[in-house]
Amino acid sequence: MTNSDYLDILSHFNLEESAAEATPFGNGHINDTLKVTTSSGKDKYILQRINHKIFTNVDMLQNNIRVVTSHIRKKLSERNETDLDRRSLSFLPADDGKLYYHDGENYWRVCLLIPDSKSLEEINAELSYEAGKAFGDFQSMLSDIPEGTLGETIPNFHNMEFRLQQFRDAVSANPAGRLDSVKDIVSEIEKRADGMCIQEALYREGKLKKRINHCDTKVNNILFDNKSGKVLCVIDLDTVMPGFVLSDIGDFIRTGANTGAEDDANLDNVNVNMEIFKAYASGYMETAKSFLTPLEISLLPYGGRLLTYMQTVRFLTDYINGDTYYKIHHPEHNLQRTKAQFKLLQSLEQHAGEMDGFMKSWL
Repeated sequence: MTNSDYLDILSHFNLEESAAEATPFGNGHINDTLKVTTSSGKDKYILQRINHKIFTNVDMLQNNIRVVTSHIRKKLSERNETDLDRRSLSFLPADDGKLYYHDGENYWRVCLLIPDSKSLEEINAELSYEAGKAFGDFQSMLSDIPEGTLGETIPNFHNMEFRLQQFRDAVSANPAGRLDSVKDIVSEIEKRADGMCIQEALYREGKLKKRINHCDTKVNNILFDNKSGKVLCVIDLDTVMPGFVLSDIGDFIRTGANTGAEDDANLDNVNVNMEIFKAYASGYMETAKSFLTPLEISLLPYGGRLLTYMQTVRFLTDYINGDTYYKIHHPEHNLQRTKAQFKLLQSLEQHAGEMDGFMKSWL
């Protein structure tokens, strides 16, 4: 698309200043993101093309975001906090009043660019603590949204029973003829299957409730102030939806507390970094403890094992299916990912007692 194409799309939104140029921005893998410069030379807006193949119900997606951002602003106002345009994302309505514009083929949205801010890619204990506080506070502010208010933007995203059914369907069909080469790890997955469906069972028993989660708790989904280094706000709200509280701490443990890469070919590199776990858990509990139940607190370390097991299952499912979902860089990439995630799961299992013991101080 040309710059004039982007400007035509932007003309359908209620912009305070006219747009002059839209250029690629960031490193997101799902939506196409562009930074919009105004006619006065100011970088003021973010334009995104929504990937409606993943987020199939764009109306629900944007309604979720409207509810979440307005609720966060209300909570911040009640705290007498200022600079609200930098503490929460602000999405602009299109000329029909919706928070998106459909050009007949693609869906687009615009939000204000938060000035003097940055996202970070590297992780250490100090940043993990700040990330824990940020995501805990994010969940805390949304904890009083009534169940049923938000929809699931990706249905069954962190539903372990659903992911296991997908896995078993793949094993049964064996469409790529790869099953014989992975029977050992298939067996390891099945050994753990019942123990990894605890949250769904507890929900049916009325012992675990659904809460609003971010569902992509990586440190680069937090904006920090350029000067002070303090947290401004949580971003990337597409997967904010109902689920279990284990998802958010679990996904951070899986990604942030891994000493290796998600697809590390050298499994000796892959272990859990307990310093990162303890820092994140400490920050998280500082802001989230007020709304968590004792059962949820006790299960938080299990969340790390659960999300790592889930990703092991998903990578192996895709490998057995012939690599139909995840982008791969070589023919065995999904198997390499599977092995790296399974090694992390084994490390988390070995540290389970220490992690569970660490959480007891908050009970």
